[in-house]
Amino acid sequence: MRSFLGRDILSLKDFERHDYMRIFQVGEELEPYARDRQNGELLMDKTLVTAFYQPSTRTRLSTEAAMHRLGGHVVGFSDPRMTRAGDFYQESIKDTVRMLEYYGDVIAMRHFQQGAPHEAAKWSTVPVINCGDGWGEHPTQVLIDMFTIWREMGTLDGLHFLLVGDMRMRTMHSIGYAMSKFDISATFVAPPEMSLTEEFKEELLSVNLVFDEAETTEEAIADADVIYMEPVVQADYTRSRVEVEEDRGLTPAAYRVTREMLRDRAKSDAIVLHSLPRMDELPTDVDDTRHARYWVEAYNGVVIRMALLALILGAAE
Repeated sequence: MRSFLGRDILSLKDFERHDYMRIFQVGEELEPYARDRQNGELLMDKTLVTAFYQPSTRTRLSTEAAMHRLGGHVVGFSDPRMTRAGDFYQESIKDTVRMLEYYGDVIAMRHFQQGAPHEAAKWSTVPVINCGDGWGEHPTQVLIDMFTIWREMGTLDGLHFLLVGDMRMRTMHSIGYAMSKFDISATFVAPPEMSLTEEFKEELLSVNLVFDEAETTEEAIADADVIYMEPVVQADYTRSRVEVEEDRGLTPAAYRVTREMLRDRAKSDAIVLHSLPRMDELPTDVDDTRHARYWVEAYNGVVIRMALLALILGAAE
């Protein structure tokens, strides 16, 4: 088994089945810190550097909370406009990272440029965690998603996933790779302009993922054990920040999951996940149904990021 000590977490392409299970195991061991709202001392001599070039609520705060729960320290930035990378100088990733590595023991980076964390890892002597790179990947989010499903369903094998939303999303790429390591089949539902690219389809076929595509959520939901959602009313993920427009548009019915649809057409034990934030594709009245698991998913963000930090920094092996 490949060690996590000092390992960059950039993509799920190179993750094996046992990597997921090791992270899940450590997550369960460390969960009492999150559950009981207590801070330990496991990483008391370590510092996390957060370099967030794009807005974040859950990813940045849960990564920082995970470090604090394990007794570690956090420095960093969440607005590149307040750094030399975001002002007149436009400091390069290379120069920024070669500086940041002296300030901590691990760097968590979110960037609007696809591949930016990979570029950072080339120059950094400390591990780099990809917290989302443009339309690229979001490996830590999908580790959280898979852990949530594993805990809620008791397994990852033998499940059918319904994935609804913009297939250009980094979460959709990462979960595609993750599903291929288990006995999971999938149905993808997306607007034509946001559907799976031919290149990504070829990638999924090359790793033997069994999948098909449907035109609407309603026609595919009856077979789903897991309903995995992202918005189709989207911001441009290749930009550092997108301000709200007066008319953002509404989600077409074909890409929504409603309380009525879950009641009338879904399996009684199907679960709904959404990495959030949501638009109108997932109405708030779904929150009160037995299907909703996105708040559990958010809680598990601290659990799994504790596990990753502990493994990468050598506090668990």
